[in-house]
Amino acid sequence: MIRSELVQLLVDDNPGLSAREVEKIVSVFFDDIVGRLTEDGRVELRGFGAFSTRARDGRTGRNPRTGETVDVAPKRVPYFKPGKEMRVRLNV
Repeated sequence: MIRSELVQLLVDDNPGLSAREVEKIVSVFFDDIVGRLTEDGRVELRGFGAFSTRARDGRTGRNPRTGETVDVAPKRVPYFKPGKEMRVRLNV
C-alpha cells in the first residue's frame, strides 16, 4: 500500500473528513515518527510493532562501476520490529 492509497482508504472510512484533512493527519503522524527517530528515540505501536534506529559501523566498500574502493561512513538506519500480534496474524 502506498501513501495515497492509505489516504483514500481513510477518506472512504471517514466521510466526515476531507481528503486534505486526512492527508494532513497522515503527514503529521509520519513526521512525528521520523522526528522521534531523528532524536534517537523509539516509537511503539501496540499490536503493530516498534520503530527504532540501529547504528552501522563504517566500512570499506566498492564502487560497482569502477571497482575502486571507497570508505563508507558510519550511519544510523531505521529498524522495524513487528509486534507479537502482527507476527501471529502473518503466520496463521
